[in-house]
Amino acid sequence: MTEPYRTQPDRDEDTPTTPAPVAAAKKPTVLDQMGGPMGFVYSTVPVVVFVAANSFLSLPLTIGISLAVGLGLAVFRMVRGERFSTAVGGLLGIAVAAGLVAWTGSAKDFFAIGIWLALAGFVVTLGSVLARRPLTGLIWNAVHGGKHAWRADATVLRTHDIATLAAAAVFGARFAVQQWLYVIDTTGGLAVAKIAMGTPLTVLGALVVLWAFRRSTKRLAAQA
Repeated sequence: MTEPYRTQPDRDEDTPTTPAPVAAAKKPTVLDQMGGPMGFVYSTVPVVVFVAANSFLSLPLTIGISLAVGLGLAVFRMVRGERFSTAVGGLLGIAVAAGLVAWTGSAKDFFAIGIWLALAGFVVTLGSVLARRPLTGLIWNAVHGGKHAWRADATVLRTHDIATLAAAAVFGARFAVQQWLYVIDTTGGLAVAKIAMGTPLTVLGALVVLWAFRRSTKRLAAQA
């Protein structure tokens, strides 16, 4: 005799259920960590506005418009939820550059601070490699508690030599090109160089540094 059909018992409300697997969060890319595409826009807009305004307007009006655009960008970034220090930092950079232009009366000096910062970056990064203390290695070790004898590992030391030299190449290229354009007094050329050698080169250099950090972590931090 066949057994009667039995319905499946209702699930007890107290019966624990296995949670659905949570999708792994997408790891941010280097570009994302630098502000994404908008980060490129934030660094480009003030330069384009300054050069465009300087082509048609007097220098005082150009300075005023640049400051207004910088203020507008700062407010926009804060409204989007960015940190106050990040948003105001961009405005401060524009204000300092505009102040230098107002003081010297030369539009090309809008780019002077960036040129000399590039030179300083080149000297520091290259000097750290020559001193056998590549800067990226010092930073990596500091981030990981400063307890790793990373310079004793030839592979890790060589890795950070490469990464720091990549950073030095970025700084050196920016200084060499923009200083030459500064000397021949072409404000438009300086704007093009600043945009072309800004975020794109920074991303390339950051990728090399990220590679060095990951390789160091795999060899040293993971074995600690």
